Parts: sequence; structure tokens; C-alpha cells
Amino acid sequence: MNRLSFALAALALGSSATFAECTKPESPTLPNGASATMEDMLAGQKAVKTFQTANVEYMKCLEEVFTTAEARVKEGGLTEDVLAETQKNYNEAVEAYNAAVSLEESVAGQFNTEIREYKAANPG
Repeated sequence: MNRLSFALAALALGSSATFAECTKPESPTLPNGASATMEDMLAGQKAVKTFQTANVEYMKCLEEVFTTAEARVKEGGLTEDVLAETQKNYNEAVEAYNAAVSLEESVAGQFNTEIREYKAANPG
């Protein structure tokens, strides 16, 4: 029975290691649309796209963590300690996932604002 408990603990703690492997991307530096050149805006667009691609990979990694944790809980047979650790990993991964979604929406919204400011400063 101790071997089973040890194996389950290793599995639960393994999801922590997986969570640690999820790399949160840095938010891009956005140009000031009111004073930016076209080249600045294009570089900003490229930075946003690069961020979005990295953020999708980050969210996929987090999704793997919380789906694995959820499956372990549904399987049952976990000790209280392992169950608590697994639930903690699940909650942290879901919270990080939701924050990543919010950050991506915020970055896109900020860049759209800079585009409008650029167009206002450079009509035609």
C-alpha cells in the first residue's frame, strides 16, 4: 500500500513540475500610436502576433496541467495530501490560464487603441 501512495504522490507532484514547465510569455512593448512611425506600428504588430503565439502555447501547457489534475481526482484513490496538492495544482493552472486569456485580450485592446491613435495622427 505504501508503494501505491508513493506512486500517487509522485504523479500529483509531477503535475507541479509540468506547471513549472509552462513558460508565461512577456507582454510586448507597444508603440505610442500618436507619435509612432509606420515601421514602429508594424514592429508593434509583429510583437503582438509573437506574443499571441507564445501565449497560445502557454495556455495549452496550462490546459494540460489542469486536465491531468482533474483526471487524477476523478480516478479517485488519492490520499488527502495528494488530493490537496492535486487540487492546488488544478486551481493554480486554471487561475494562470484565465489570467493569460485576460492579458491577451488586454494587449489586443491596447494595440487597437494605438492603431486608432496612429490613424488619427496620420490621416489618409
